[in-house]
Amino acid sequence: MSFGELMKDLRIARRLTLRDFCAEVGVDPSNWSKVERGVIPPPGDEKTQAALADFFGLKGEARQEFFDLAALARSELPRDLASDEELLAKLPAFFRAARGKDPDGNRLKQFVEQVRKLNRPDQ
Repeated sequence: MSFGELMKDLRIARRLTLRDFCAEVGVDPSNWSKVERGVIPPPGDEKTQAALADFFGLKGEARQEFFDLAALARSELPRDLASDEELLAKLPAFFRAARGKDPDGNRLKQFVEQVRKLNRPDQ
């Protein structure tokens, strides 16, 4: 799912038209329509993103997914991952594996295991 698809689904779930939603959150309907369709990226500032997440009552994993999708829609790494030097050092191996330059997928498997270790530091 893309950020735009998520936003549209959240808006529709609240039974808001595009214009009504834009009036409530203070964004331009023409531009927001482009965000929902993936034509332009979502706003990049944390304050605006947090306000949108709050508007929809997103918490926990749903809130994190919202911020992750926003970053990906902007062709950026999520901020919390972009500041993790250990993870960043392993990204080139992931990129090579994702591009098919590691035919047996060993580097990709190693990368996934390293990410899992980062998420479970006690193990």
